[in-house]
Amino acid sequence: MTKKRSVYKVIFHNHGKIYEIYCKSVTASSMMGFVEAEQMIFGERSSVLLDPGEEKLKAEFAGVKRIFVPMHSIVRIDEVEKEGVNKIHGSTGADNVTPFPSGSYSGKKE
Repeated sequence: MTKKRSVYKVIFHNHGKIYEIYCKSVTASSMMGFVEAEQMIFGERSSVLLDPGEEKLKAEFAGVKRIFVPMHSIVRIDEVEKEGVNKIHGSTGADNVTPFPSGSYSGKKE
């Protein structure tokens, strides 16, 4: 009996965009407040069609062994059956992700 290797989909905010990546390992980092994702999975290029979004991510993470994502940037982590296409979504427009409201503090006493 062969144990199937886990695949994780990690969705997080980065520079005003939402990144969706697939990797083989996700753990709590020894650096407090970070999640560690390593062994990122990029689709095999056996066909003529290339996804420019995934190619951009592949270029951005070229040579990266593991990434450390701040916990407050994580939207969701899923264990999935198989890997999908890595994507970058714009975080404006008709997205369903709403930032947590924060109060404003002016520092003045009234």
